[in-house]
Amino acid sequence: MAANLSLVAGGAVAPTGNCAPAKAGAQTARERCYRSASDHDENAPSPRRSWFSSSPPGNWCLPKPIQPTLSELFSGRPRDAGWAGFLLAQADGSKPVLWVQERMAIRESGRIHPPGLPVRDIIHVEARDARDALWAMEEGLRCPALSCVIGEIWGDPKALDFTATRRLAVASERNGVAAFLIRLGGHANLSGARMRWRIASLPSVAHPFDPKAPGTPAWDAELFRARSVPPGRWGVAHDAAAHSFHLVAPSGDRAVGEDVRLRA
Repeated sequence: MAANLSLVAGGAVAPTGNCAPAKAGAQTARERCYRSASDHDENAPSPRRSWFSSSPPGNWCLPKPIQPTLSELFSGRPRDAGWAGFLLAQADGSKPVLWVQERMAIRESGRIHPPGLPVRDIIHVEARDARDALWAMEEGLRCPALSCVIGEIWGDPKALDFTATRRLAVASERNGVAAFLIRLGGHANLSGARMRWRIASLPSVAHPFDPKAPGTPAWDAELFRARSVPPGRWGVAHDAAAHSFHLVAPSGDRAVGEDVRLRA
């Protein structure tokens, strides 16, 4: 199976064949906000929550597992790579990151471009299909020298079933290496992931000195399943100086009535 993988370490990725568009990163930093004290039953129905939390910003923190485990991120749109900035803002920059992409994910959403990412050490693996990508992720999770393992899967391949996700979750928790399974154009079917997110890009926060310049990136982050924290949906941005996420107000340029649909 290893013969079906293409490995490039240390940053630059040598293009082979037809090159897909490259992904760009977002702000760099490690998110230091840990889970809230309350526990949540994963089988309980998810309550409806507003676009942003009503809690004061100083009392809010981004939900996070208490230990490294498998988290699943669904892109709001197949070619929206905003999830990469949201994810890498939480990564430990002192260790290498193993980034696995299957061939269809590269063709549909683009190959990563390490110089545009905030992580210095990236080990990039190009897998032939979802089966090989899942194998590479599981092998990587056995290496405690890694910061995390990221795997991009396109659609709903047969190899990506509950057993496969359960194996990733167990390997992650046993070896203390976080795993992030990125679902591009897929459905939220049965999974062993402990936390499941839907991430979409939002208009950036206004620049403090130049209203015409792009500001801090922001995301629509919906946690729709979790074991350790209640689900919810927030507009968030990352403060690189404070190494933390904070809430942002919803954008005012949406279509009339869209806020009602968001709560539905």
